[in-house]
Amino acid sequence: MRLKSALTFIVFGTSLALGVSGALAEVKVKFGTNWKAEAEHGGFYQSVVDGTYKACGLDVTIVPGGPQVNNRILLPTGKVDFLMGANLLEAFNSVSEGIPTKVVAAIFQKDAQVLLSHPGAYKEFTDLKSATMFLSAGGVQSYYQWMITEFGFKPEQVRPYTFNPAPFIADPKSVQQAYITSEPFAVEKAGGFKPQIWVMGDIGFNTYATTIETTDEMIAKKPDVVQCFVDGSIKGWYNYLYGDNKAANAMIKKDNPEMDDDQIAFSIAQMKSYGLLDSGDALKTGIGTMLPERFKSFYDKMVKSKVVKPDLDLSKVYTTAFVNKGVGMDLKK
Repeated sequence: MRLKSALTFIVFGTSLALGVSGALAEVKVKFGTNWKAEAEHGGFYQSVVDGTYKACGLDVTIVPGGPQVNNRILLPTGKVDFLMGANLLEAFNSVSEGIPTKVVAAIFQKDAQVLLSHPGAYKEFTDLKSATMFLSAGGVQSYYQWMITEFGFKPEQVRPYTFNPAPFIADPKSVQQAYITSEPFAVEKAGGFKPQIWVMGDIGFNTYATTIETTDEMIAKKPDVVQCFVDGSIKGWYNYLYGDNKAANAMIKKDNPEMDDDQIAFSIAQMKSYGLLDSGDALKTGIGTMLPERFKSFYDKMVKSKVVKPDLDLSKVYTTAFVNKGVGMDLKK
């Protein structure tokens, strides 16, 4: 009788810990973003405020990034459990430096990085080779090296981009780097015109973006936590894009008082219109989808452009164990 009672207690206790749907016992985790709170982080905020993370057992705290905050260095030290990566170049660099982290999901199928030109100034992308290019140092060191190698752009075209659209607005033949969800809105407000948008992902700069990264140790020791966070994030993005996102937007504005409703609405519309999350392979296997051939293709382009070193072991960069399962696709309206 004592043995039977003990076994009953163990089974009952385990049931409580897992919950009816097999959820984890509540685990506190921290997720570091790569910038201040904005609509481009909306799906993660959505799953915090609507209880999606909690439903599978996670108590998630979002740790916003910013110009003076480098959340990337917090991941390998265990100060955050998951990290939002900008694009795959960061993940390649981590492996090159021997940092034991991996990409476990790619929320954006296209990078939000774009180029802007004045409406009607250029017909083809290669026509931009005659333009003055306002680019940041990071842009010059990454995608512009690919543009030089792939299309024949010249270093002497570049002028420093100071994150002020005034020089671009003043020069009708110039081109400016931008995030598709941000600068076009600012240019339209300040310049009174809608700029032409050249989407780098559609031209061939085929990195995944807004990735979720975690440590090799987390993947090995707590795969259920990783799966819960990835699934919760994916569901959050479907709910944010296609459902009621008011509470998530309120939390975004609380974390970043500089954010306003007009900018949020513009960003959401751009993400949907240009298929940043829900396009291509993601239409078949869901938001977060990653394919090995896509990693290989982008890596080869970056090696050819001398942006990354050759002979990188791509198996150390990512794992597809937690994605490509169609999670959350039923939530799309």
